[in-house]
Amino acid sequence: GGGAFSSGRYGTEPFISMTYQDTLTSVSTLTLEIGHSMHSWLTWQSQPIVYQNYGMSAAETASNFNQALMGAHMLAERDDREWTIAVIEERMANNMRYLFTMPILARFELAAHERVEAGGALSADWMSKTLLGFYRDGYGDEVEIDAPRVGITWARFPHLFMNYYVFQYGVGISAAAALADNLLREGAPARERYLGFLRAGGSVDPIEGLRQARVDLSTPEPFERAFAIMDGYIDRLEALVP
Repeated sequence: GGGAFSSGRYGTEPFISMTYQDTLTSVSTLTLEIGHSMHSWLTWQSQPIVYQNYGMSAAETASNFNQALMGAHMLAERDDREWTIAVIEERMANNMRYLFTMPILARFELAAHERVEAGGALSADWMSKTLLGFYRDGYGDEVEIDAPRVGITWARFPHLFMNYYVFQYGVGISAAAALADNLLREGAPARERYLGFLRAGGSVDPIEGLRQARVDLSTPEPFERAFAIMDGYIDRLEALVP
Protein backbone atom coordinates (compact mmCIF):
# COMPACT_ATOMS: atom_id res chain seq x y z
CA GLY A 1 0.00 0.00 0.00
CA GLY A 2 0.98 3.63 0.02
CA GLY A 3 -0.14 7.10 0.85
CA ALA A 4 0.28 10.57 -0.57
CA PHE A 5 -0.63 14.19 0.06
CA SER A 6 0.10 17.68 -1.20
CA SER A 7 0.76 20.41 1.34
CA GLY A 8 2.18 23.89 1.76
CA ARG A 9 1.25 27.41 2.79
CA TYR A 10 0.56 30.71 1.07
CA GLY A 11 3.83 32.34 0.02
CA THR A 12 5.65 29.02 -0.32
CA GLU A 13 5.95 26.37 -3.01
CA PRO A 14 3.70 23.33 -2.41
CA PHE A 15 5.33 19.97 -1.78
CA ILE A 16 4.21 16.38 -2.23
CA SER A 17 4.94 13.56 0.19
CA MET A 18 4.15 10.03 -0.96
CA THR A 19 5.15 6.39 -0.90
CA TYR A 20 6.21 5.92 -4.52
CA GLN A 21 6.43 2.30 -5.68
CA ASP A 22 7.24 2.58 -9.41
CA THR A 23 3.85 1.21 -10.47
CA LEU A 24 1.08 2.53 -12.67
CA THR A 25 -0.97 3.21 -9.54
CA SER A 26 1.87 5.28 -8.07
CA VAL A 27 2.22 7.25 -11.31
CA SER A 28 -1.51 7.96 -11.20
CA THR A 29 -1.36 8.97 -7.54
CA LEU A 30 1.58 11.30 -8.16
CA THR A 31 -0.29 12.82 -11.11
CA LEU A 32 -3.27 13.45 -8.82
CA GLU A 33 -1.13 15.13 -6.16
CA ILE A 34 0.59 17.29 -8.78
CA GLY A 35 -2.89 18.49 -9.69
CA HIS A 36 -3.45 19.59 -6.09
CA SER A 37 -0.03 21.24 -5.88
CA MET A 38 -0.40 23.15 -9.15
CA HIS A 39 -3.86 24.30 -8.08
CA SER A 40 -2.42 25.70 -4.85
CA TRP A 41 0.60 27.25 -6.57
CA LEU A 42 -1.46 29.00 -9.25
CA THR A 43 -3.95 30.23 -6.65
CA TRP A 44 -1.23 31.57 -4.37
CA GLN A 45 0.53 33.25 -7.28
CA SER A 46 -2.68 34.90 -8.47
CA GLN A 47 -4.83 35.70 -5.42
CA PRO A 48 -4.44 37.72 -2.21
CA ILE A 49 -4.14 35.72 0.98
CA VAL A 50 -7.84 36.10 1.78
CA TYR A 51 -8.64 33.89 -1.23
CA GLN A 52 -5.85 31.36 -0.69
CA ASN A 53 -8.24 28.52 0.17
CA TYR A 54 -10.51 26.96 -2.43
CA GLY A 55 -13.50 24.66 -2.04
CA MET A 56 -13.04 20.91 -1.94
CA SER A 57 -15.11 20.42 -5.09
CA ALA A 58 -12.59 22.61 -6.90
CA ALA A 59 -9.69 20.73 -5.29
CA GLU A 60 -10.97 17.33 -6.39
CA THR A 61 -11.60 18.69 -9.88
CA ALA A 62 -7.96 19.77 -10.24
CA SER A 63 -6.57 16.42 -9.10
CA ASN A 64 -8.90 14.33 -11.25
CA PHE A 65 -8.29 16.55 -14.28
CA ASN A 66 -4.62 15.58 -14.18
CA GLN A 67 -5.49 11.90 -13.97
CA ALA A 68 -7.94 12.18 -16.87
CA LEU A 69 -5.25 13.71 -19.08
CA MET A 70 -2.75 11.11 -17.92
CA GLY A 71 -5.07 8.30 -18.95
CA ALA A 72 -5.76 9.86 -22.34
CA HIS A 73 -2.03 10.37 -22.95
CA MET A 74 -1.10 6.83 -21.94
CA LEU A 75 -3.77 5.30 -24.16
CA ALA A 76 -2.64 7.42 -27.11
CA GLU A 77 1.08 6.82 -26.50
CA ARG A 78 1.05 3.06 -27.00
CA ASP A 79 -1.43 0.63 -28.49
CA ASP A 80 -0.16 -2.77 -27.38
CA ARG A 81 -2.78 -4.95 -25.72
CA GLU A 82 -1.28 -5.45 -22.24
CA TRP A 83 -0.48 -1.77 -21.82
CA THR A 84 -3.94 -0.69 -22.91
CA ILE A 85 -5.63 -3.17 -20.57
CA ALA A 86 -3.50 -1.97 -17.63
CA VAL A 87 -4.27 1.70 -18.25
CA ILE A 88 -8.00 1.08 -18.73
CA GLU A 89 -8.09 -1.01 -15.54
CA GLU A 90 -6.47 1.82 -13.57
CA ARG A 91 -8.86 4.39 -15.03
CA MET A 92 -11.92 2.21 -14.40
CA ALA A 93 -10.86 1.50 -10.82
CA ASN A 94 -10.59 5.23 -10.17
CA ASN A 95 -13.95 5.90 -11.81
CA MET A 96 -15.59 3.12 -9.80
CA ARG A 97 -14.18 4.55 -6.57
CA TYR A 98 -15.33 8.10 -7.25
CA LEU A 99 -18.55 7.55 -9.22
CA PHE A 100 -19.87 4.60 -7.19
CA THR A 101 -18.14 4.10 -3.82
CA MET A 102 -17.98 7.76 -2.77
CA PRO A 103 -21.63 8.55 -3.63
CA ILE A 104 -22.63 5.42 -1.68
CA LEU A 105 -20.64 6.69 1.29
CA ALA A 106 -22.27 10.10 0.86
CA ARG A 107 -25.72 8.51 1.16
CA PHE A 108 -24.56 6.72 4.29
CA GLU A 109 -23.15 9.93 5.76
CA LEU A 110 -26.42 11.79 5.21
CA ALA A 111 -28.42 8.94 6.76
CA ALA A 112 -26.11 8.93 9.82
CA HIS A 113 -26.51 12.68 10.34
CA GLU A 114 -30.28 12.45 9.93
CA ARG A 115 -30.44 9.61 12.47
CA VAL A 116 -28.49 11.59 15.07
CA GLU A 117 -30.52 14.75 14.44
CA ALA A 118 -33.70 12.72 15.01
CA GLY A 119 -32.38 11.61 18.41
CA GLY A 120 -31.07 8.20 17.38
CA ALA A 121 -27.72 6.61 18.15
CA LEU A 122 -25.01 5.30 15.86
CA SER A 123 -24.03 1.72 16.62
CA ALA A 124 -21.58 -0.37 14.65
CA ASP A 125 -24.39 -2.77 13.79
CA TRP A 126 -26.67 0.00 12.45
CA MET A 127 -23.88 1.58 10.44
CA SER A 128 -22.80 -1.72 8.90
CA LYS A 129 -26.34 -2.76 7.96
CA THR A 130 -27.19 0.69 6.59
CA LEU A 131 -24.05 0.97 4.50
CA LEU A 132 -24.48 -2.58 3.19
CA GLY A 133 -27.98 -1.66 2.00
CA PHE A 134 -26.65 1.38 0.16
CA TYR A 135 -23.93 -0.72 -1.48
CA ARG A 136 -26.55 -3.18 -2.71
CA ASP A 137 -28.62 -0.30 -4.09
CA GLY A 138 -25.57 1.20 -5.77
CA TYR A 139 -24.13 -1.91 -7.39
CA GLY A 140 -27.35 -3.76 -8.18
CA ASP A 141 -28.22 -7.44 -8.16
CA GLU A 142 -25.58 -8.52 -10.67
CA VAL A 143 -22.66 -7.79 -8.32
CA GLU A 144 -21.95 -10.29 -5.56
CA ILE A 145 -21.17 -8.45 -2.33
CA ASP A 146 -19.11 -9.76 0.60
CA ALA A 147 -21.52 -8.46 3.25
CA PRO A 148 -19.29 -8.45 6.38
CA ARG A 149 -16.38 -6.87 4.53
CA VAL A 150 -18.43 -4.26 2.67
CA GLY A 151 -20.64 -3.36 5.62
CA ILE A 152 -17.68 -2.33 7.78
CA THR A 153 -16.31 0.03 5.09
CA TRP A 154 -17.40 3.03 7.18
CA ALA A 155 -14.67 2.16 9.71
CA ARG A 156 -11.80 2.59 7.24
CA PHE A 157 -12.72 5.92 5.64
CA PRO A 158 -11.39 8.84 7.73
CA HIS A 159 -12.95 11.12 5.08
CA LEU A 160 -16.27 10.56 6.86
CA PHE A 161 -14.97 12.61 9.79
CA MET A 162 -14.70 15.60 7.43
CA ASN A 163 -18.39 16.37 7.21
CA TYR A 164 -19.90 16.20 3.73
CA TYR A 165 -16.57 15.72 1.99
CA VAL A 166 -17.01 12.41 0.19
CA PHE A 167 -19.75 13.53 -2.23
CA GLN A 168 -17.30 16.04 -3.66
CA TYR A 169 -15.21 13.24 -5.17
CA GLY A 170 -18.07 12.40 -7.52
CA VAL A 171 -18.52 16.08 -8.31
CA GLY A 172 -14.79 16.55 -8.91
CA ILE A 173 -14.25 13.57 -11.20
CA SER A 174 -17.31 14.49 -13.27
CA ALA A 175 -16.23 18.12 -13.68
CA ALA A 176 -12.68 16.98 -14.44
CA ALA A 177 -13.85 14.54 -17.11
CA ALA A 178 -15.76 17.33 -18.87
CA LEU A 179 -12.85 19.79 -18.59
CA ALA A 180 -10.32 17.27 -19.89
CA ASP A 181 -12.62 16.26 -22.73
CA ASN A 182 -13.02 19.94 -23.65
CA LEU A 183 -9.25 20.43 -23.68
CA LEU A 184 -8.63 17.37 -25.86
CA ARG A 185 -11.28 18.58 -28.31
CA GLU A 186 -10.58 22.34 -28.32
CA GLY A 187 -6.93 22.73 -27.36
CA ALA A 188 -5.64 26.15 -26.26
CA PRO A 189 -8.98 27.92 -25.56
CA ALA A 190 -10.10 25.18 -23.15
CA ARG A 191 -6.62 25.13 -21.60
CA GLU A 192 -6.77 28.84 -20.80
CA ARG A 193 -10.27 28.53 -19.33
CA TYR A 194 -9.07 25.71 -17.10
CA LEU A 195 -6.00 27.62 -15.91
CA GLY A 196 -8.29 30.56 -15.13
CA PHE A 197 -10.36 28.23 -12.97
CA LEU A 198 -7.23 27.16 -11.06
CA ARG A 199 -6.00 30.73 -10.62
CA ALA A 200 -9.35 31.87 -9.21
CA GLY A 201 -8.77 30.02 -5.94
CA GLY A 202 -11.29 31.03 -3.32
CA SER A 203 -12.31 34.23 -5.09
CA VAL A 204 -15.28 32.47 -6.69
CA ASP A 205 -17.61 29.67 -5.67
CA PRO A 206 -16.51 26.36 -7.26
CA ILE A 207 -19.79 26.03 -9.15
CA GLU A 208 -19.42 29.51 -10.63
CA GLY A 209 -15.73 28.97 -11.36
CA LEU A 210 -16.54 25.81 -13.28
CA ARG A 211 -19.35 27.56 -15.11
CA GLN A 212 -16.84 30.16 -16.27
CA ALA A 213 -14.71 27.26 -17.53
CA ARG A 214 -17.82 26.07 -19.43
CA VAL A 215 -18.77 23.16 -17.21
CA ASP A 216 -22.22 23.61 -15.68
CA LEU A 217 -22.74 21.38 -12.65
CA SER A 218 -26.32 22.59 -12.25
CA THR A 219 -27.18 20.28 -15.16
CA PRO A 220 -26.78 16.50 -15.58
CA GLU A 221 -24.49 16.96 -18.60
CA PRO A 222 -21.04 16.76 -16.89
CA PHE A 223 -22.09 13.66 -14.94
CA GLU A 224 -23.47 12.02 -18.07
CA ARG A 225 -20.19 12.75 -19.87
CA ALA A 226 -18.23 11.10 -17.06
CA PHE A 227 -20.30 7.93 -17.35
CA ALA A 228 -20.06 8.03 -21.15
CA ILE A 229 -16.26 8.07 -20.88
CA MET A 230 -16.41 5.06 -18.55
CA ASP A 231 -18.72 3.32 -21.04
CA GLY A 232 -16.04 3.90 -23.67
CA TYR A 233 -13.44 2.26 -21.44
CA ILE A 234 -15.72 -0.76 -20.99
CA ASP A 235 -16.32 -1.10 -24.73
CA ARG A 236 -12.61 -0.90 -25.43
CA LEU A 237 -11.78 -3.43 -22.71
CA GLU A 238 -14.42 -5.88 -23.94
CA ALA A 239 -12.87 -5.74 -27.40
CA LEU A 240 -9.47 -6.61 -25.92
CA VAL A 241 -10.66 -9.33 -23.54
CA PRO A 242 -13.20 -11.44 -25.48
